[in-house]
Amino acid sequence: MYYTTKQLASLAGVSTRTLRWYDKQGLLQPSRQDNGYRSYDSSDVDRLQHILFYREMGLPLEDIHTLLRSESFDATEALYDHLAALKERRAQLDRLIVTVEETIVSKEKGTTMSDAQKFEAFKQKALRENEEKYGEEIREKYGDETVRASNTKFAGLSEEQYQQSEQVRELFEQTLKQAFEQGDCTGAQAVEAAKLHKQWLSFFWPSYSPEAHKGVTQMYVDDERFTQHYDRIAPGITVFLRDSVWAWLD
Repeated sequence: MYYTTKQLASLAGVSTRTLRWYDKQGLLQPSRQDNGYRSYDSSDVDRLQHILFYREMGLPLEDIHTLLRSESFDATEALYDHLAALKERRAQLDRLIVTVEETIVSKEKGTTMSDAQKFEAFKQKALRENEEKYGEEIREKYGDETVRASNTKFAGLSEEQYQQSEQVRELFEQTLKQAFEQGDCTGAQAVEAAKLHKQWLSFFWPSYSPEAHKGVTQMYVDDERFTQHYDRIAPGITVFLRDSVWAWLD
């Protein structure tokens, strides 16, 4: 069966503009029938399904294009990967639904939620907000698997572990401010700030590497949202943090 651009857009729930953009990028180019009209066949429909699955997982178009044209690409294996990602997302949503339901019950019946229940709700809320705000950027930089592993580690933190991470974060920011006031990104105070930043990241990262540490501090500088977050401590401190981390790692 063949579909026009409009028909396929309606079938897949996307806009015709999206399909034309995929065509322009060489990601999904329609076949041609004998009459010369551009149309999509069943293989194009399958390819679009993979594209939309990968987009739902947060992959940028360039990475999707690379995956689909790779000689090692296996459509069945890709579907298993999609299924695993969707099941994980469903599990997160199920946990969040249970927490919200328990909160509603506690409000209506006047009961009190345990600290553990409240903390679980907080973690799910934090994961959702982080995904909405930074998901696309961090997935593009580090890949979906790494982000997924980081989210899983965060979701598994106990309340005590989270409180420890907050204490390290506060000490890191205090030390960073002191180092910034001294003005030496290679000094002892700056080195201590860089080490504390690594310690704080390790609460959430599934594994640590100097290259990733450099990359995340560069992202702080490149993305104005991160820059604003750290520059609230002192204007210009984001660049100082990057320079301190890079100097220490080098």
